[in-house]
Amino acid sequence: MPVSTDMDHILQHISKHGECLDTAIASATKIPLADVHRHLTELLNRKQIMLCHSIKYVKGKEIKATICRISGYIPPAKPGAKPKVQLTLS
Repeated sequence: MPVSTDMDHILQHISKHGECLDTAIASATKIPLADVHRHLTELLNRKQIMLCHSIKYVKGKEIKATICRISGYIPPAKPGAKPKVQLTLS
């Protein structure tokens, strides 16, 4: 089954911007949030992305969101001093 154009747009947005909220994806791609959720579920089933459900509280109001990123992506190490930990293999 070919990937839909909307799913391509979502995947490109996540690839370009890294970790994103579902609401940010919906507003940036101009795809309705319900459709974004449906496409994110499909991409998750294909193991192309990873999802994490998040709950934030703003002024006592609960806000639920989904955070997603490309599956298998490891962010680059931050610049600066590296820890001086040495691993020894026995």
